[in-house]
Amino acid sequence: MKIRIFHIILQALFFVCVPAFLITTNVRLVLNSGILYDYGFTKYEIEKYTGIEYEQLQNAGQQIRDYFNNDEDKITVRISLHGRMIANLFNEKEVLHMYDVKQLVRMVYLVQLYSAILIVIASLLLLIDSSSKWKKIMPRYFMKGGWLTFSLVLFVALLALVGFDRLFLYFHLVSFSNDLWILDPRHDYLIAMFPQGFFFDCTVIIAVLTLVEGAFLGLLPRLLRLSRIV
Repeated sequence: MKIRIFHIILQALFFVCVPAFLITTNVRLVLNSGILYDYGFTKYEIEKYTGIEYEQLQNAGQQIRDYFNNDEDKITVRISLHGRMIANLFNEKEVLHMYDVKQLVRMVYLVQLYSAILIVIASLLLLIDSSSKWKKIMPRYFMKGGWLTFSLVLFVALLALVGFDRLFLYFHLVSFSNDLWILDPRHDYLIAMFPQGFFFDCTVIIAVLTLVEGAFLGLLPRLLRLSRIV
């Protein structure tokens, strides 16, 4: 009975932590991808729209990524605009919103860290449990976590494809307790640099990466059997 409860707990850990780890890992990759930022600046003609030179947009993007990974509370983006250096590209409302965004980013990082730790602990417990055939059980647990990940992300991806505007709105309503995220691209550089289309592209990339990873884990037992590892 105790052994059964033990394995139920371990299975639940894999079931919850695998999706959490895969999703947060891919979100983190996208958040810190300079290539993706540059792609967005080019695709949406941000230089033409904002009047900020492409090299300065890249500079601003790097400072934003640095902000997500440092201990500063307030973001300061110093770039050359129309031939002169400015103290901060963002106004007070944008600075406050970026602080809220940073709290979400920190939460993503923490979920990634803790889910990874729990997966490692659960795996080690399976390895040292003499009653378990871990070579068969562990791939099955990863399989279940993988297919749950695949199902969840596929559902959200379909919602995004049929109504990203509404999904984007609900995300902000749930994630933020204020209206600082309501910005005007005519006056606020943050939303002018990162239009909604950019976030749709990010969502697609995160979804594709996670679907591939989830499917791989879902097929893991079969792949191991084919390779005769288990």
